[in-house]
Amino acid sequence: MRIGIFGGSFNPIHNGHIALGISMLGAMSLDEVWYMVSPQNPLKKNTDLLDEYIRFHLTKVALEDHPSLKASDYEFHLPTPSYTWNALQNLKSDFPDDDFVLIIGGDNLANFHKWANYKDILVNYEIAVYPRSDGQSIPYPYHANIHLVQMPLIDISSTLIRNKIRNGEDITPFVPKKVAEEVEKLSLYV
Repeated sequence: MRIGIFGGSFNPIHNGHIALGISMLGAMSLDEVWYMVSPQNPLKKNTDLLDEYIRFHLTKVALEDHPSLKASDYEFHLPTPSYTWNALQNLKSDFPDDDFVLIIGGDNLANFHKWANYKDILVNYEIAVYPRSDGQSIPYPYHANIHLVQMPLIDISSTLIRNKIRNGEDITPFVPKKVAEEVEKLSLYV
């Protein structure tokens, strides 16, 4: 199978994340997109960042109606800090018959040269890049494994959603209904 790896904190997952995964399925001819929930970095105390198991639960709930989009806690079981290169190497070892495509934003590509083992990632994996802002130019030299995927910009952020929750505002236009229900039921981000 061709599997897209979309890593992030998903704090919380929102409709933009889901739309991006759906777009990537078609644009990159993927069989599945795995939403790789990043564990909390013990060296970074971010009070806004929910426990990784709660974020994984919300991601699972959000993707229930999309059989080709999967929530993944794979990185929870890797040594920390978990670098993308290590995750990709472990995935290739655990799933040798599958091909993995890394999905990243244009902002990450601009800083890609700072990633651990970035040259090895570039040589061994396809990278699907999506714009993070309107008209974003992505300054990176051409490489056969880099695919710039044009897609409509969905102007939603997890920060916006967290702020709306704190202000007692409705988040249902921005997240799947099941996520909004879980956030309310568990009193998250208040």
